[in-house]
Formats: sequence, C-alpha cells, structure tokens
Amino acid sequence: MRVLIAVTHLLGAGHLTRAAAIARAFAAAGHETMLVSGGVPAPMVRHDGLRRVQLPPLRIAGTDFSTLLDPDGSPAGPALLERRRALMVDTLAAFEPDAVITELFPFGRRALAAEFLALVDAARARRPRPLVLASVRDVLVASTKPERIAQAHARVADLYDAVLVHGDPALIPLEASWPLDAVTAAKVRYTGYVDEGTVPAPASRRSGVVVAAGSGPAGLVLLRAAAGAARLRPDLGWRILAGHGVPEAEMSEIGHGLAPGILSRAQPDYRALLAGAALSVSQCGYNTAVDLLATGTPAVLVPFEAGGETEQRLRAERLAARRLARVLPESELTPGTLVEAIASRGVLPAPGDPGIDRDGAARTVALVESLRGGERSRPVRAKPAEPALDALRRALDAVAARGLRVPLFWRDDDAVAGGPDLDRLIGLAEHHGVPLLLAAIPAGIDASLPRRLEAAAGVSVAVHGLAHQNHAPPGEKRAEFGAHRPHDTLVADAAAGLRIARQRLPEGSLLPVFVPPWNRVAPELAAALPDLGYRGLSAVPGPSIPGLRRLDATLDPIGWRGSRSLRDPEALLRGLAADIAGAPERPLGLLTHHRVHDEAVWDFVGALVANLLRHPAIQVMDVRAHFGASAMDKGPAASKSQVSQIARTG
Repeated sequence: MRVLIAVTHLLGAGHLTRAAAIARAFAAAGHETMLVSGGVPAPMVRHDGLRRVQLPPLRIAGTDFSTLLDPDGSPAGPALLERRRALMVDTLAAFEPDAVITELFPFGRRALAAEFLALVDAARARRPRPLVLASVRDVLVASTKPERIAQAHARVADLYDAVLVHGDPALIPLEASWPLDAVTAAKVRYTGYVDEGTVPAPASRRSGVVVAAGSGPAGLVLLRAAAGAARLRPDLGWRILAGHGVPEAEMSEIGHGLAPGILSRAQPDYRALLAGAALSVSQCGYNTAVDLLATGTPAVLVPFEAGGETEQRLRAERLAARRLARVLPESELTPGTLVEAIASRGVLPAPGDPGIDRDGAARTVALVESLRGGERSRPVRAKPAEPALDALRRALDAVAARGLRVPLFWRDDDAVAGGPDLDRLIGLAEHHGVPLLLAAIPAGIDASLPRRLEAAAGVSVAVHGLAHQNHAPPGEKRAEFGAHRPHDTLVADAAAGLRIARQRLPEGSLLPVFVPPWNRVAPELAAALPDLGYRGLSAVPGPSIPGLRRLDATLDPIGWRGSRSLRDPEALLRGLAADIAGAPERPLGLLTHHRVHDEAVWDFVGALVANLLRHPAIQVMDVRAHFGASAMDKGPAASKSQVSQIARTG
C-alpha cells in the first residue's frame, strides 16, 4: 500500500512521535509511507524509512489552541493557511495513497478543520477511493459544547471508514473521555498502545529519581519544582531531563545551584535511565505512560492540567488505580510536596507486567491491511456457515432424543464503563432473553457503569479480579491471581476486589462471584475465596471447590493470539458440537468481551445465540438462581489479618 499520515502537533511533540512511529511500522512492513507534518520540527523524532513533507509550521502559545502562530510568534494569516492546504492536497495528488490517516482530526484540531477537510474531500474524490481513517490516542478532550461533539460524529459518519484508537480499553476505554454515539462506536478499532521502544534488561539494582517534563515549555512548572526538591534532598540521586523546546534562559535559571549532571536536555536513552531508576517523576502524556508500562518503574505523576486539560489527569488516575503510580495534582506541586510524595514511594508495590497491550504500531498496520483487503466502509459479516450449523443441530438433536437439555449462560468480561458497546451488549442479551453475567474490573469502574446498570434488568455483575494486571513472570501465561505471588497478597487483592465492587456498584446487581482475569487462579486462592465472602467462581472448566458454586466459560469466539477478531466460525461451531456431544450436561458458557468486538464478532454472537435458542434442547440459565439465594448476602467479613494486609496494599 501507499499510506499518507497527516499530523500537526501544537503543544508537545507527542502527536508527531506517535504518528511517526506508526509511519515507520508501515514502512517496515513494506508499505510506502508519506508523513505530512504541520508542527514545528522536533529533533528527537525519527523519520528513517519515510517520505516526509513539512508544511509551513504552526504552533500555539500556552494552551490557546484556537490562536495559531507561525514560528516567529505572529498570528498565522490566511496566506500561510492557504499554502498549507494547497501543499497538503498537492501531496495527496502526487503520492496517490491507498489509505489516508488524519491524526486527531475530526475529534480535535478544529482550528485546522479547513485543511484536514480539504485533504479528506480530495481523497474521497479519487478513483479508486482510498481508505479514510482517523487516528487518535487513548484519551480525548471532549468539548463542553454538544454541537461540536455532534459535528465530529457527523464527520466520522459521513467521511471516515474507521477510527483507530491507539490504546487498550482494559486501561481506558475511549468512552471514558469522549461520549461516543452508536455510529462512531461501531467504527472504533482499538490497536493497543503504540510502543516502538526496546525494553531494557532489568537493572540489578534500581537507584535514583529520574524526572522528565515533556518536550516543551508545558513542563516548566514540574522542572522548577523538581530542581527545588533536588536542592532540598540531594541525597536522593537526581536526573532531571528538560525538553528541547525549553528556552536556554529557562534552563539556566532552573539549573542554578544544582550540581553538574543533574539537569540536562532529554536524551535518546531515556528508557534505559528509567529502567534503572528507583522512581520516576513526570507528567502523564501518552508516550510517558507507555515508557512506564514498558519499564515497570514506580512513578509519581504530576499531570498537566493548565487551560482545563483533562487528558493527562484521567490517564494518571487509571494508572494509579492499578497501583502503578501515585498522583500529585499540579495545583499542589511544590518542592516540599514532591519530596513528600517521593519519600512515600515505599508503599508502591514493585509492579509486574500490567497486562496492557503495547503492540499498537504493528496492529495498526494489520488493521489497515485488513480494511484495505475488503472491509472498507462496510463491516465484515461473519454469520455461522450452514454446514457447521448442521453439525451443531445434529448434536443438539441427539441430546434432545435422550430427554436432556443443554444449559446456556452468557458471561462478558472486562466491564469498566457505560457506553454504546455496553448498550449494544445489553440490548442483544435482552432481545434474546438471556440473562447476562457481566464481569467488572473493580479498580477500573467508572461512574457511568453503575448508572447504566441501574436501568438494566437481567444483568448480574461479578468481580473480575482487582485491576486486571498481569503478575506472571516473562514467558509464562498471563495471570493476575496465578501462583506467582505470595498467598497473602493474592488473598488481600481478592478481598479488595470484592470490597471495591460493593462500594461502587448497585447492591442489587452485584453477585459475590469471582472471575479471575485470563481465567487463571491459584488453587490455594480458589480454596480461600469462601472465607472472603465469595459464593461463586467462574473461569474455565475446572475442579469443584467446597463452598463455591462454579459456572465456567466454554466458548470464546475471539482469536486473541492472532487478529483479535473472530476465530474461524466453522471451527468454532464444530468444536462446540463436539463439546455438546461429549458432555451435554455441562453448561454451555458463551464468553464475550464487548469492549473489543468488531462487527464480525458481534454478527457471529448474535447469530449463534439466535440459532441456539431456536432448538428445544437449549435451556437458558438464570445465573442468580444458579448461585443461590445465599449469593445475595454480604458474606463473612475478612479477618483482621486480611484487613491489615488490604490496608497495606490497597
């Protein structure tokens, strides 16, 4: 393919860094790639392997995104904007791309709407028409004006084939920051976080504090506070890195009185420095968060919030909810409060792999290749094939002939927030009359989830671990509650998950049923669950456990190790038929993940449920009745030692 990516960064260089990383991934996969950049050139951003066009650059002062400035600081006039628009359209005509990707637009960059729309209109007028895709980070900043949000949705509906979200909904679903409508939600494709950096070998001993404050002047407040903290506590071992956009005069003033080597410009080996540090202090931009996820370095986060910015605060709070960081609000930042936050770092556990997808660059390439190969603006339809359906019907006919019925239940994992995808899931279950067991991640529950559940009849909520964080050693299968950590820690986290779920969810919807992330649970913890107040366990089929009622998932339609879309429907149905023939008394547990479904998965699930319910051998289970009336009570309280452990870790 030929892929054109258009990006204009105005504040820091994060947008350009991510767009360039994606462009390099396309180039590495053999696609000819053109990067059209409209911001001030950033020396730390790599462009190797790319064709590149630099538009007359623009920037802003402070956080005033509505006033565009030329490099000299003068307001950008109509002539400059027209030159940019013409160069962008001319580049499209000369390059003849198969896919056009606009970074952030139409969800942002409203001041540059004219040039982005000119590019998109020119692309759509070409024959054959290239794909038109939006590329956005994990968190957006929604306007307070509903008409602007509606305008963005209308542009997505009319002009775009898909919206590539470079994040993982397990950490932050897009609807946590942007109110998606149904049409836009159907076009969202999560890629995972874009991370091209290498993962340095773990340091034999971590030491010192590394401070990074982004690429531009937006980090001056943090730089000044860090320099002051270094003067108060020089013994902590400081490295303070300032972006190349910080003026020399500011650098000189900030570094006054500091020992040589403490303050320097940002450098390419930042991730290696981070991997060897005992603690990171930083804002919480996209690339910074990815660096922290990759190195597992405990962090104090001071999210940038000037001008009403909310992006970094939301991201920081989600990392803090997983106990990967501590948040120090910018409004409370002083040298003294920073020293206090650093001194309290001992309460931060050494994190394992947080289980957040960071393969976003490669998956972006795969998604666009797939879209180019046939999906385009029309979703893939993947209803079950008739031969495989015939095999399933024959298996059910044999069960009915024996006077038996196959119990059916539906579990959906990873719920954290309300939104169009959850609405679609609940609507589908209600349409078919199938009660839903929704596994919610306690540490990630957004206020929109309980609000949605209050109006959802037939939905019961289970406890999906604590934070959906991977603690397995490298090379082993992911697990949050596997036998890789001390038993007391597992018990404390399981107890905390139930406690948090009770605090955040409507009392009538919650069942004390434990659903371990990745369906893996240490046998010793499973045996301890009844003492913590749990009355049920739902994972994959396993042995019975005294004091727990089990109800396990048996059919997951998603190909997690490949496309993350629908597995081969023929193989799925033939496998299901064989399972039913071999163990008709075992409940058929449909497992879905509404936050990552594409249209192929939605279509398959809807068609499968409809086909199953047409057969008299299928009996829909009432999950609340299965777990029994006792499952509705509060259960026994945790012991004093467990409460003490929870207080230390939670």
